Amino acid sequence: MTDPDQSERLSRLEERINELKAKDAPAPHQESHYSQAQHAWRMVIELVAGLLIGFGIGYGLDYLFGTIPLFLVIFTMLGLAAGIKTMMRSAAEIQHEKLAEQAETNKPETGNEKRTENGD
Repeated sequence: MTDPDQSERLSRLEERINELKAKDAPAPHQESHYSQAQHAWRMVIELVAGLLIGFGIGYGLDYLFGTIPLFLVIFTMLGLAAGIKTMMRSAAEIQHEKLAEQAETNKPETGNEKRTENGD
């Protein structure tokens, strides 16, 4: 039989080994934040969706009124403009999130440092 002191040491050793294994374990494959490729695909999909919606509305109006592809061209251009606007809004949102993340990690520590008016 083992004495209680030895079993306690073994349990502490196992805990320490498990902590070190967890520290060296690879990061999970799916991260909590989006990768750059996912952001790029999101923007492409927003642009194409704007184009397709504009094309569909223009084609539908041309078919309904029996006109030449006047509405098709107009609404395709409006869809392109809407897609670009949405894409730029997404890019600004992503940039804002990145800047907020950088500001959070680069936040200066507040504490015992005191500054005088002359910068000392």
